[in-house]
Amino acid sequence: MHENCGIFGVYAPGVDVARLTFFALYALQHRGQESAGIATSNGKKIQIHTAMGLVSQAFTEDDLGKLEGSIAIGHNRYSTAGSTRPANAQPLLINSNHQSIALGHNGNIVNAIVLRDELEQLGYSFHTTVDSEIIGNLIVSSPQRGLIKKIRYVMRRLQGAYSLVIMTRDKLIGVRDPMGVRPLCLGAIDNGWVIASESCALDHIGAQFLREIEPGEIVVINDKGVRSFKEKSNEKALCIFEYIYFARPDSVIQGKLLYQARQAMGELLAKEYPVEADMVMGVPDSATASGISYSQASGIPYCEGLLKNRYVGRTFIEPNQWLRELGVKLKFNPLSQLIKGKRLVVVDDSIVRGTTTPRVVSLLRRAGAKEVHLRICAPPIRYPCFFGVDMATRWELIAAQKSMPQVKEFLGADSLAHLSVDSLIEAVGLPREIFCLACFTGKYPIPVQLEMDKLALEALPERSSGETQG
Repeated sequence: MHENCGIFGVYAPGVDVARLTFFALYALQHRGQESAGIATSNGKKIQIHTAMGLVSQAFTEDDLGKLEGSIAIGHNRYSTAGSTRPANAQPLLINSNHQSIALGHNGNIVNAIVLRDELEQLGYSFHTTVDSEIIGNLIVSSPQRGLIKKIRYVMRRLQGAYSLVIMTRDKLIGVRDPMGVRPLCLGAIDNGWVIASESCALDHIGAQFLREIEPGEIVVINDKGVRSFKEKSNEKALCIFEYIYFARPDSVIQGKLLYQARQAMGELLAKEYPVEADMVMGVPDSATASGISYSQASGIPYCEGLLKNRYVGRTFIEPNQWLRELGVKLKFNPLSQLIKGKRLVVVDDSIVRGTTTPRVVSLLRRAGAKEVHLRICAPPIRYPCFFGVDMATRWELIAAQKSMPQVKEFLGADSLAHLSVDSLIEAVGLPREIFCLACFTGKYPIPVQLEMDKLALEALPERSSGETQG
């Protein structure tokens, strides 16, 4: 499973907002590693810099020095709609005869193709293959007067998941979809305010967490302060995987520290699926907290059986066949002297396609593990996500194609057990009805087309007439 995107915004006169955004994006790097970008406004014009790669690769001191102003938005991208290419990096700058905005988006719009076709019929052209550009052009083309009315009009037309940061020449705006699929929070800093995907970004820049932006809420920040506008919000559908995997363990969502939720997952796994073993280990880093709590609940000693090379990330250097065959050895190194001859409980966050887990099991066995018992915090994933997560198509999901005994055999484990949906909800400690559980149950919060593909917009013909995005 891959991340989605990280977004950030700041309104702070007298502050180096570009540098502040740079460090906030560092804190949100786990949400996307394909590209990064920052846009700023000095009250007269919007400036933007985007580049492929990690935050540390995307900016130089010279780049940041050119981004002047008192307002900024930033974006880390992992592609969930559109391919990995420079034109799809965000923030996007959307220009029209009446309005110029910069926009950063986390989520997925499930009716994007219909909306894009409608805009093209009106003469709008597209320079990217991301649904975020559709959102921006919908806003500037809205028949309503005033930016807030335009956004409210667009919110009623969009279907899917979207947390947005929007910047004009003189204001910062945060928007969260009525279902609240992706997180978004509001904070205060020195002489201004910040908006971020996760609270951990606020901690890193010394900002104070104020509250979460509510589902269906529009937050507008300018020289008059903070104003809030709310759209009707009925069904809630917060992504449960924010708690299992996506968000950092030091973030707080819905008042719950994610580290504690992951601890509870491990404890309940130990109660639901005990096994005789010599040691417990969590696959680093996302399952470390769960592994430790499984150990504590079961009384089986904890061991760091795998060490993670934290410098192995996305790179522009293509590995040759020899490096490909190394597989997870590049990422993990087993502590052979500790695990040799031992019966291991291996706690992990999830199994999606079933490509990495058998390599981990094989790595542990080659290091001398006598038995490998897999305990997984997420219930079996049988349905794809269409709301901002590049998970897999249904035919790629191993739990959708094989029975649990077949999955266990395929992974090479001695036993396999997943946390139940009920226990997962208990671990998180929030009402079941506020979550999207579609990847486990197939019950989507809104109707979706199961043949949807993240590259669907790539195949559409490009038009070059009419108003354009800059």
